[in-house]
Amino acid sequence: MTLYPADPFALLRRVSEALNRASFSTAAPVFPAVNVWQNDEAAAIIAEVPGVEPQDIDISVKDDVLTIAGERRAPDLPEGASWQRRERAFGRFSRAIRLPFRVDSDLVEARFADGVLRIAVRRPEADRPRRIEIKAG
Repeated sequence: MTLYPADPFALLRRVSEALNRASFSTAAPVFPAVNVWQNDEAAAIIAEVPGVEPQDIDISVKDDVLTIAGERRAPDLPEGASWQRRERAFGRFSRAIRLPFRVDSDLVEARFADGVLRIAVRRPEADRPRRIEIKAG
């Protein structure tokens, strides 16, 4: 009779696999989630901000950084109610996004619908790439 399993690391692997399946992360996800794209003329930032009212969002620009800040307010609970599960985060948030060009605040436009914030940033004419014509001779 042996006191040790044939594979001494089998138990360690099983425990490791169980821990990998479990979710012990306490780190809050980055909020708001954003997608950013650009071309020669502009950049666009699309931010998901469910549960946030447009009046609770501030957008600012300085040099080549656009910042989205605001607050997602917790709902009021009815009297005598208590949380059973609370997975959505509430409170202040801020995301700073570095753009590939300097931003002129006059060239920024923001729209909000269905919990999605869409920000269009036109690139200043002076910063746009220009094709240089090659002359013969």
